[in-house]
Amino acid sequence: MRKTTSKTANYAFALTIAALTLPISAVFDTSTIFLNAARWYVGASIVVVIVLVGALFDMLGMAAAAARETPFHAMAAERVFGARRAIVIVRNAEKVSSVCSDVIGDIAGVLSGAGALAVSVQVIQAIQAHGWATEALRIGITAVITALTVGGKAIGKTIAIHSPTPIILFAARVWESFAMLFGRRDPSRRRRPRRRDRGRDR
Repeated sequence: MRKTTSKTANYAFALTIAALTLPISAVFDTSTIFLNAARWYVGASIVVVIVLVGALFDMLGMAAAAARETPFHAMAAERVFGARRAIVIVRNAEKVSSVCSDVIGDIAGVLSGAGALAVSVQVIQAIQAHGWATEALRIGITAVITALTVGGKAIGKTIAIHSPTPIILFAARVWESFAMLFGRRDPSRRRRPRRRDRGRDR
């Protein structure tokens, strides 16, 4: 069964997320200013990356909500790498979904829109468009980025609903790899006593 949390803890987490979203969004929105000084193709590449990041995290949030613990317990019994971390993710599905979908996903959506405007300005300046062509380019580029954002999230959610287990396992393995890299291994993995120690205990 999933671990349930109190309403007070849920409200506290929601307030914490709201408080953290403000500075994170401000920093990311400020970073879009640098797109104005970059070439249009550089800006377009950055916007595409932002769209992909938003779609991937939205997919992860949906997969966390759709996944179940049972297959990961079986994997953990067989010592599959990342299985224990996957259980932690599933047990905290509400928080993971909120952070991935509501925070990172929504911020990525806002950034992609702001980036699309910056790219449209660069394209207009590059081809020296005038009159109706200026508005047509601006609307066209914004529409394409919006379609990519919505379509990418829709595809990601469909994949997450039908295949949540491999997505969560992959995310858990990435988390476990970073934890091992920085020397923070899973505390639930305790070292088993050696044979000599077992003999002494008898």
